[in-house]
Amino acid sequence: MDTRVPCVGGIVFDDQGRLLLIERGHDPGKGLWSLPGGRVEQGETDTEAVVRELREETGLDVTPHTFVGMVARGPYDIRDYECTVAGGTLTPGDDADDARWVDSAELVELDTSGRLVDLLFITLRDWGALPRA
Repeated sequence: MDTRVPCVGGIVFDDQGRLLLIERGHDPGKGLWSLPGGRVEQGETDTEAVVRELREETGLDVTPHTFVGMVARGPYDIRDYECTVAGGTLTPGDDADDARWVDSAELVELDTSGRLVDLLFITLRDWGALPRA
């Protein structure tokens, strides 16, 4: 039986158009940069999971808005939502070793140096969700 693991991610931009990324502290993808997010817990809605995961990984309080798209990575079905920051202070936590805002040049550099999780750049490009800065 193929068991899929429901997950969520947040696509968050600051007022300069930079994208919020976290450096993964655990596998899968330890040491790679990714969108913040994680597993949807039993009884949780996607919205609740996005709010909880982003608070745990980045210290930011977010308001999820539009569903942007879904990707399957191994056993994980990841549904990504556009979010806005409602408060908090950017601080890596939980399973994130680092968290930062990246502009388009930094995102390209992370991608070309192999430090982004697989297919993140292409997926964000296809969704029209690359940094505007």
